[in-house]
Amino acid sequence: MELYDSRQIDTLALERRLGKPVKLYEKSVTSLGECIIALIRSEKDKYLVAQGSGPVFDELTGDVAQTCKICPADHANRLVLNKYLPYTTPVANTSRRPSLGLGDRLGEATAGHIQALSGTKVFPFFAQQSIRELNFTGRSFDDVIDAAAYAVFQEGYTTGYGADGDHLKKCEDIEKSLKQGATMITLDSSEQIDNSIQGLDTDALLARYQQLGEETRTMYEKLYQEQLITIGDEMYKLDRTHLMQDVLTYHKALDFIQMVYESYICTSSRPIDFEISIDETDTPTDPKSHVFIALELKRRQVLVSTLAPRFIGEFQKGIDYIGDLDLFTADLAQHAAIADHYGYRLSIHSGSDKFSIFPILAKTIKGSFHVKTAGTNWLEAVRLVALKDPSLYRRMHEHALKRFPDAKKFYHVTTRLDRISALQEVEDSELWRYLEDDNARQLLHITYGYLLRDENYTGAKLLGDDLFGLLAREEELYQTLLAKHIGKHLSLLGFSK
Repeated sequence: MELYDSRQIDTLALERRLGKPVKLYEKSVTSLGECIIALIRSEKDKYLVAQGSGPVFDELTGDVAQTCKICPADHANRLVLNKYLPYTTPVANTSRRPSLGLGDRLGEATAGHIQALSGTKVFPFFAQQSIRELNFTGRSFDDVIDAAAYAVFQEGYTTGYGADGDHLKKCEDIEKSLKQGATMITLDSSEQIDNSIQGLDTDALLARYQQLGEETRTMYEKLYQEQLITIGDEMYKLDRTHLMQDVLTYHKALDFIQMVYESYICTSSRPIDFEISIDETDTPTDPKSHVFIALELKRRQVLVSTLAPRFIGEFQKGIDYIGDLDLFTADLAQHAAIADHYGYRLSIHSGSDKFSIFPILAKTIKGSFHVKTAGTNWLEAVRLVALKDPSLYRRMHEHALKRFPDAKKFYHVTTRLDRISALQEVEDSELWRYLEDDNARQLLHITYGYLLRDENYTGAKLLGDDLFGLLAREEELYQTLLAKHIGKHLSLLGFSK
């Protein structure tokens, strides 16, 4: 495989065949034996172009005229691309590089992410979506990987990327994601974590603990009760009360984690990054509880790549960290030491825009760690709308206000709608300032599914088609906005050179 002279692709001939203007992505032009392939864009649609002859030409499906084939950038052709250009296939982060989850809800952000990553050693998860995000956007995980793979080909990005089936809770979703090409499974065990235990008084706690079988109680007590565990400068003692709380809170989750690991992860024919999410809880993860979980994972021989505790403070969507930075620093240091001691990396969820804690992460965590972002990429698309199509932005903002009560059912946010400036008070040239206001950011952040998918009485998209049309016309500006915004994340996290 080698990059080829882009002049071999006759864009004028392609425009005549398609009947509309064509943009050639020059970094994609690649020679595969007797065949040259490239990616083009014509309005909102992308196509693979194959010119010449040979196996790849024959296997791609599309419209043929003599020795030139125009092929839709669809799932079937993506699989052909994966076969002949392995760098377009997602892989696991086996080298444990510092990593960033870059959830692209629109299928249009990866090129900008690639620009942001230039000069770094970060391992990116270009494909990262949860079931909730897939439902809100009407996409499948195949669609997510398709978009990432074509963007990698488009930009000539050959250094590897991952695909994260994010916050999966059900075995059928895990199995489906793996079949579709996920190289990372983020297991959300929140439905097996008993959040009611932490609030019990001593008598109620003991009563609940006695309901466990005697054999189970005896096992945990012999293993851990009153044991002293030294990690770094800290010593942890699992006293009886704390042990009862941890067993009752987490034992079902640990059973679930073990079952998933044994059924899907360690039996896989290819490497899989396995992340444990324990951050979807009502209270922060006590470091003692983290130690208990780590000990249990070790005893059960469950090897995890990353673990996401719930840290002190609030990690709300689309805005900076809320909380005491000194307390966060102390909390982080303990969790980081525990993770390092037991041989996995820390993962920080809802990491978008947490600029105040990024330098703390870089300074405190000795070695590699993982940060998840997603919604901030969507918000940069909204920023693009505010800059280039004020009328569309106003329609989106108004619809977001209507849909906010519905969206809030799915997210924990503290948005104050009464503190958002009224649209009629803001000039078109100042609309971008909404993206600098925390309340407006959260309003626009959590309503994305309704803005993308809601339809009018005729069945046409209220806003989604107009948005994607603008993204196609202004893709270079969108890339620039993303490169700047994600670049700020990378720099403050210490991921940039």
